[in-house]
Amino acid sequence: MKRINLDTDELRSFCILAETGSFRQAAQRLGVSGSTLSRQISRLEDRTQARLFDRDTRNVALTDQGETFLRLAERVLNTTESALAEFDTYLNTRRGKLTIAGLPSVTAGLLPPLISDFMDAHPNVDVQLNDMLSEGVLREVEMGRADLGFTAGVVENSDNLSFQRLLSDKFIAVGAPDSFLKEDRTYHWEEILSQPMVAMSRETSVRALIDAACAQNSLLFRPRFEVAHLATAGALVSQGLCITALPSLTLPVLGRSPLIFRPLESPVLLRQIGLIWRSGRTLPPAAQAFLNLVRSRNLSALAPNSTIENTILSPTS
Repeated sequence: MKRINLDTDELRSFCILAETGSFRQAAQRLGVSGSTLSRQISRLEDRTQARLFDRDTRNVALTDQGETFLRLAERVLNTTESALAEFDTYLNTRRGKLTIAGLPSVTAGLLPPLISDFMDAHPNVDVQLNDMLSEGVLREVEMGRADLGFTAGVVENSDNLSFQRLLSDKFIAVGAPDSFLKEDRTYHWEEILSQPMVAMSRETSVRALIDAACAQNSLLFRPRFEVAHLATAGALVSQGLCITALPSLTLPVLGRSPLIFRPLESPVLLRQIGLIWRSGRTLPPAAQAFLNLVRSRNLSALAPNSTIENTILSPTS
């Protein structure tokens, strides 16, 4: 069976000519000359190898073949317009999907207000949020399973990933209200390391930063507990069993028990939070819109490191 290559402009001209029954009226509606319209119809008849119109100097009428072809042409145009409208909706982020991978502390401490604003502006975009450790975030973005990733530490721009630093997340000391940290002041790392502490597991970016800082400053770090989840660390601390040191963005993940937070120095330890995406790939419209939103916001105002260091977090906070 011979394949017929159809031109949507020619199909549209055909339908309007069938509707008006006049080359002059159809040409006027289309904004083309009568000769241009005549050539379009002739090309269409050549492609279909069928006489679509009977015409003389005054009248234009569909043939039987033309009647059948009209129904098909209208179906093709309706399908095309529907598909293009759907694509336009996708391009303008009125629909689509956005997948974000991020560290649990970032997904809980930084992203909720950003996602809320994004969904207000794009209510029909499906947002999927996957929280995981740093290596998982890198892998999800590299494999294309996540559009954007929020991670800790500096990821050098490479052939695979692009990185944009967003903010510095300051480490603070965390304890129960009646713990070693009950005095409202700035503490030194050497002081808190002398106390029973809970540390995150060695697979986490938080632990890697603390281990590196202690090694560089000749500080001995021997935690009493090691845990994989921030909520577990928060529960141990709230029971008065230990204290800990964590980046400020982790605070929303620690649980609802009352805790106190104190500034830490000697050294001041910062965790760099950044955004990654695949290099050399055009982001989907929804991902680009979210990236633009992130870049437009004062992220430091969303992070609690400057406003909560010397406060008590109650269960209703």
